[in-house]
Amino acid sequence: MSNIEKKLTDFGVTLADAPAPAANYVPFVQVGDMLFVSGQISRDDEGLITGKVGDDLSVEAGAAAARTCAIALLSQVKAACGGDLDRLVRVVKLTGFVNSTPDFTEQPQVINGCSDFLVEALGDIGRHSRSAVSAGALPLNVAVEIEGIFQIK
Repeated sequence: MSNIEKKLTDFGVTLADAPAPAANYVPFVQVGDMLFVSGQISRDDEGLITGKVGDDLSVEAGAAAARTCAIALLSQVKAACGGDLDRLVRVVKLTGFVNSTPDFTEQPQVINGCSDFLVEALGDIGRHSRSAVSAGALPLNVAVEIEGIFQIK
């Protein structure tokens, strides 16, 4: 078990196997020391986390959904690193999409669920640039989808 995974267990998180792609794309692409991870959707042990933030879901529920995306992103990074998450150098950039109502403007607070978790769990290597945008709809009506760029060794 990597040092990062040991830290994750302190947060009560065990990384599951990385989810397989649902269509004609790959879960990640490595170019040099940069790893581009495809969008990970909000999902927990009970299944997909669905709904529209600002209507069906509160900001807090959206942030919890975004946290599940962070965990899925780390599962993909682990898979890309051959199971050794200690190869992660830093989280570089996240792009978060929030399934929200047209008048909802708190997308950053929702994506904070992902950002805050990564910084708490990884420390300085979890600090990143990011975008947080609204989407009128997301695949399968999920609440949140987040893609990431990571530096690995």
